[in-house]
Amino acid sequence: MAKKKRALVVDDEADVRAYLGALLEDIGFEVLMAEDGARGIEAARKERPDLITLDVSMPEQSGVRTYRQLKTDDSLKEIPVVIITGFSEKMSTYLKKLSGFPFPAGFVNKPIEPAELKKLIEEIMKT
Repeated sequence: MAKKKRALVVDDEADVRAYLGALLEDIGFEVLMAEDGARGIEAARKERPDLITLDVSMPEQSGVRTYRQLKTDDSLKEIPVVIITGFSEKMSTYLKKLSGFPFPAGFVNKPIEPAELKKLIEEIMKT
């Protein structure tokens, strides 16, 4: 039997974590969760997920800072990251301007459309 892929959900809102967790479980992932960027980095280092969903707007450590840490850590930089945000157009433009960082694997707007998220993740995980 093939090993289940693991996804790490990093979001400060418990209801969003639960919602994303349920969606990811429905498409076959084992789900790990972190409530902020610092804990997300810790969990990624410890658990080595196959995919990370990352909220941008979080207290303590922003999703942008967390994304930078993920992409500059040699052991984590290959993990695809999907940015979950209420302002993805602005964030997409901002992240495109960051030099030295790869563009995220995808963006999903809040409120999250389950079919859109599922399709995006299936496309990402094919590679």
